[in-house]
Amino acid sequence: MPETVMVQGKSFTLKGNMVKVGDKAPDCLLTNEKLEDITLSSFEGKALLIMTVPSLDTPVCSKEVHRFNQELGRFGEGLTAIAISMDLPFAQKRWCAAEDVDNLIALSDYKNREFGEKFGILIPDLGLLARSIFILGADGKILSVHLVKETSEEPNYDKILEDLTLRIG
Repeated sequence: MPETVMVQGKSFTLKGNMVKVGDKAPDCLLTNEKLEDITLSSFEGKALLIMTVPSLDTPVCSKEVHRFNQELGRFGEGLTAIAISMDLPFAQKRWCAAEDVDNLIALSDYKNREFGEKFGILIPDLGLLARSIFILGADGKILSVHLVKETSEEPNYDKILEDLTLRIG
């Protein structure tokens, strides 16, 4: 059953069924800053923190990505962090460079919208992704799911960092 989220107080039904803890992460095609296709499966063998945000150029999304960029350094090379949005890859590259965000990889779902639908977090009426965090093990299985019900709010950083510490180390 699809989830719902609030965007500025208005309810939206997400497209697709939300992935669950224990599921194998569905593979999907994303786009990097060079407009190259990147599959999610290309990261298999590495633990992943995947954060999805509506747009990097909004205050809450910017604050969230900065916070995780700062916090993730303590996990070292045992964790790869990815920020996914519908922003164009050019905008993502510009934003990351201007904001000195270098501990994560920005990828876009603008072209195929596979990630949003397969993970159950696409807001089809707006063409945006809901704010969420997924923690994946090196085997590609989903270890933790955090959906922020009101997109204008930040995620529970303490809970997510605690989950990362418990599941990844």
